[in-house]
Amino acid sequence: MPRENRKRGKKHKKLNEEEPEYKEYVEPEAESRGEPSWIVPATGQVEEINPEAPFGYVDADVKAYFRTVDIQIRDWQENQDETVQDGDVDPNEHKRMFFTAALQEMQKKEKQLATDPDCSVILERMSHSMDDFVRRVFVDSLAGSYDVLVRHRFASHVCQTLFTVGRDTISREAKGITPANTTSEEEGELRTLSQLVLDICEELLPTFSALVMDPFASHVVRTLLLLLSPNLSTSEEGSQSALRSKKSSAWKARQGQMKSVFTEDKGKGKDSVRRTPPEFQQMARKFVEVVREQLDENETRAMAANKVACPGLQMLLEVEADLDMSNEPDSLMDRVMVGVITTCLENSSADIDESDYVGTLLRDANSSHLLEIIATRCPNNAFNALWKTYFRGKMARLAAHPVANFVLAKALERVSEIQLSEIFEELDGTWNKLIRTSRTGVLRAVVDRASTLDSSGRQIIAAVYDAFNLETAEEKALVVPCALTLLPMAEYRAAITDREKYTAIQPPSHHGSRQAPQIADPLEPKTQGSILLQSLLRLPETLSSFITDSIHALTVEDRIRISHNASGSRVFDALLDSPKVPAKIKRQFVMDFIGYYHLLVDDKLGSRVGDRCWAFSDTYLKEKIARSLIHEEQTLAASYYGKFFARNLNLYLLQRKPEDWRNLQSERKRTQDEEKRKASAAAAAPSPVSAPQTEPAAPQSESRKRKSRPENEIDALFNEKLGKRIKKAALTDTKSVTAVAETPSVKKKKPDKDLDQVLGAIRLAPANDGKKKRH
Repeated sequence: MPRENRKRGKKHKKLNEEEPEYKEYVEPEAESRGEPSWIVPATGQVEEINPEAPFGYVDADVKAYFRTVDIQIRDWQENQDETVQDGDVDPNEHKRMFFTAALQEMQKKEKQLATDPDCSVILERMSHSMDDFVRRVFVDSLAGSYDVLVRHRFASHVCQTLFTVGRDTISREAKGITPANTTSEEEGELRTLSQLVLDICEELLPTFSALVMDPFASHVVRTLLLLLSPNLSTSEEGSQSALRSKKSSAWKARQGQMKSVFTEDKGKGKDSVRRTPPEFQQMARKFVEVVREQLDENETRAMAANKVACPGLQMLLEVEADLDMSNEPDSLMDRVMVGVITTCLENSSADIDESDYVGTLLRDANSSHLLEIIATRCPNNAFNALWKTYFRGKMARLAAHPVANFVLAKALERVSEIQLSEIFEELDGTWNKLIRTSRTGVLRAVVDRASTLDSSGRQIIAAVYDAFNLETAEEKALVVPCALTLLPMAEYRAAITDREKYTAIQPPSHHGSRQAPQIADPLEPKTQGSILLQSLLRLPETLSSFITDSIHALTVEDRIRISHNASGSRVFDALLDSPKVPAKIKRQFVMDFIGYYHLLVDDKLGSRVGDRCWAFSDTYLKEKIARSLIHEEQTLAASYYGKFFARNLNLYLLQRKPEDWRNLQSERKRTQDEEKRKASAAAAAPSPVSAPQTEPAAPQSESRKRKSRPENEIDALFNEKLGKRIKKAALTDTKSVTAVAETPSVKKKKPDKDLDQVLGAIRLAPANDGKKKRH
């Protein structure tokens, strides 16, 4: 008999099977839940926190409202310059009402909005338009939750923006400029923003070392350190790259320009020198001490290899050096340098063993930035030991390395004359290799340091000639085009010979066809070459003469082609701005363009070079330039960029009243020189004072413009359309002369509704005894 196939599943009990005597006791509640008896629910169970929305989600209606707020504020920010002020009507009144309504809707929802992916950027945009009082209220509303907010993906950027825009508010509070304080029994007294920042720091102090390594909190920590220590060597423009990653900066650039929507900006002017209370330096010192205590040497050195923690460690080293805490045993900089500072403090002449860790930092793409800070801010005895151990005898390899050459260029900014002479000895014969690999940073740094020390001038000229293989006098005259294109002499001549195949015009692509890739022109100016030439032009006159002679040897067509390039035009800017270049050479450079200015300014970049030439010229030279362009007036007017240059010429006034034109140019030149003098004096002053306005005669000129308007609307219409250029009023000041020479296109036009009213009045007016007036 075949074996029965068993089926899978639960085996049924037999009916006659006896039940076991033991039966497990099951609680009624557990039996109702269908759970084992040993599972007992805990009393007072804590709800789990959602990491995406730790304070809850934003209501859909509130989110929709703030989307409309974002659209309106962005529209005001983009079209702010087009706002017209009509009489006593305040253009900001509607904005204030709208902004106040948005702030009222935001009350008690700040934390939810800050953690929302859509509303967080709206809060960032609104924070730029907040005044000092509203900023304090907003920062105070987030108090007690900053440890969670700075770790959040979206709220961290809101905190970073608040710390960034709060610098001016804190600076005004340090000067004693604070709004009226409002107190109430329910809400209490509102703290100043300086005190709020100190309280936030106290809240973040226990977990500060962990926040430096957090991927979302690290940039907030760097912004907070920059707020506490405004005297860091890093400039504000350069520090923005350290505060935000490339991906974050690109995302924020797509959000549009963020600025205040109010045209007045009352109480929100930016200070040239920011002030901070003395408690901020003490708090920055606490941050450095906390990191020293919570991390050991190995953990500190491990931060250099971490992409998230390395920028924060750089900022900590900056703060430590700013507070004069680096030259101490077991400092953060001493840990990264593997005890170099401690050894130098014990014996300044002691030899230091080379460390593999520092050698790795020197060649790592991420950690090399940390070594640049060390080479710039470490004590002098430590720098000499660092130079002797890691740079001397290895500069040929370091200068050609794709990463280490940047560290070497930074170290060259503080070398002595003896160390500078050692560089020329080691790198002799290797300059050409640096040019072929487009690594000109070391050569540029050598030129800048030699210009600062005013030494090794002949060696610099020899190094430049050696870098581009320039031997004969004819070849040396081509140093500017060779340096600008980063091509040695042999390759530069070959590129000129084969230039036709690079500049050939490609046929237009038809619909659906794939266009062939365009070959790059080897004679295109390079950015590295432009920067090198700018450094060479800052050398003394006796050393930079070979560069100016090479520029003078260029044809006018080549100068115009260089001026129309973004990198090449910077060379001519440095020529006109450098105080070391004689005025005679600058004047000759400006005069060589006479007869070609209409071609020079017919470009976006060339027009800027033309404006610089015009600003440098005196009245006599300006008249020569202007008279050479009288026959090209129509060409300039038809050019999109040339018409802006034509406004400075005032050719109409020059042809009819040359003496008034000369007086106008002299007055403008005098005003510009006075403004430059005041700006330089204000920059050199330790405590800048708000300068008075440079145009006190503006109300008088406005009244004259009102008096000169014809009362008849028809006369005003035809004067505007046909142009009424001749005026009987005497030219007494600069403003009136500018009003005379103003073209009709520059004048403010009336609205179209006024035009319709005037034309309607003409059609409905009765005949004047059969006689027609001619307007």
